[in-house]
Amino acid sequence: MGGKSARVCMIKKLDLLILKAFSGPFIITFFITTFVLMMQILWKYIDDLVGKGLDFITIGQFLWYASASLLTLAMPIAILISSIMTFGNLGESFELVAIKSSGISLLRFMRPLIFVALFLSFVTFLFANYVIPYSSLKFRALYGDIYFKKPAFDLKEGVFFTHIPNYAIKIGKKDPDGKTIHDVIIFEQGGTVQDNSITAQKGTMTISPDKNFLEFNLENGYRYQERGNPYDSSTEFVRLKFSHFKKLFDLSVLQKQNTSDSSFRNSYQMLSAKQLNKRIDSLRKQNDSLVIAGNRDYNFQMHYRKEPDSIWNLAARAPIDSLQFPDSLLASINNISISKIKAIQNIQQNHLEAEKIRVADIRGHEVEFHRKFSLSLACFILFFIGAPLGSIIRKGGIGMPLVVAIIFFLLFHLLNVFGDKFVKENLLPPYIGIWLAVIVLTPIGIFLTYKAMHDSQLFNKEFYYRLFSKIKILVKSRQTIS
Repeated sequence: MGGKSARVCMIKKLDLLILKAFSGPFIITFFITTFVLMMQILWKYIDDLVGKGLDFITIGQFLWYASASLLTLAMPIAILISSIMTFGNLGESFELVAIKSSGISLLRFMRPLIFVALFLSFVTFLFANYVIPYSSLKFRALYGDIYFKKPAFDLKEGVFFTHIPNYAIKIGKKDPDGKTIHDVIIFEQGGTVQDNSITAQKGTMTISPDKNFLEFNLENGYRYQERGNPYDSSTEFVRLKFSHFKKLFDLSVLQKQNTSDSSFRNSYQMLSAKQLNKRIDSLRKQNDSLVIAGNRDYNFQMHYRKEPDSIWNLAARAPIDSLQFPDSLLASINNISISKIKAIQNIQQNHLEAEKIRVADIRGHEVEFHRKFSLSLACFILFFIGAPLGSIIRKGGIGMPLVVAIIFFLLFHLLNVFGDKFVKENLLPPYIGIWLAVIVLTPIGIFLTYKAMHDSQLFNKEFYYRLFSKIKILVKSRQTIS
């Protein structure tokens, strides 16, 4: 009993050892990967954010909603790199050798991390199924508001400001106080005849406390206006001189609009797996109804198809002379036939376009449905690639493990991209194209796990050197015999 309890205690310590060795690299690589991907997102949308006068809360919301969708990419990378680093460190310090020599198999030693990988895969599925649709919904609404928001109000000397609709404003000089302006020119498109304009030597510029209005108090200037009928050349030109003139501009168009996210709820990226499944069934039923409607339109144009066989048999037995039409009716018959053919062509074209759109919509929903499961399972598959690779390589740190991890992640990413492209081009069905990475990487994971369990020398350069030497000797011996 004492020996058994000691063995159980040793196994528990080994479980804690492997969990502790894995948790540090995983946390670090996960946050680093998320940060790098977030910087990529920020760089992608930097042109849409700069110059809009956005507050830190809006920018924070933008990054928060964008980062939620990055978890499905950050999680597989983090699991792959951390598993390679963990088992590489243990192999480099010969701890794996000591554990195997004590009679504990590699799979038993990996068992705690297998449960961890399953848990992380389940977390990834929960994010993909519930969190990411919500964050994508909020992100799309927020990005739309930011994209259509005009740049922040900023009058620069000698440059026309044209972001207020129907106005172009230019100032020659602005005093250090930020309010006093000189040599003001304002072009106003207020009518259909001509652009009106205002010029002033100086003035003051103030913004209302709610930042919705800009007020110009101008001094010593002129207002030019053309009035009359736009279709008549005899228009009236008015020049008004003023000593003081007040002009208000509505700045509400420059503000970010809080668009409701309800307009994006029907997009398939915003649905859970259960909602997608229901939507796919309803779309397939709609597709069947389109086929029925198309057949009904065909029958309406070709109503003679409903005639019984007896009528067609009677027409087939009728003499040729009885089927001749008078010359006075031939033109009318030809016109009717041409109009029927054109109507049938239009029905066919409209039916094909509607069916094409409906099939593409169904395919998009199926892609999103399968992606929620394939990405979560990919985390588990990549663990069974990273852990055996680390035990085979037996190198710790961020050198060789990172290079190998990048190679396998690129393979995983490229397979996902190609599979998605093949599905969109209708070369592969969604249940194969979206699962292409899992289908290809699963045999690789099984092969590497088998090699690691049998102490393979797959990445040992001495093994390949000896193998090359044997091949070289064999080739020379055959050349000598010949």
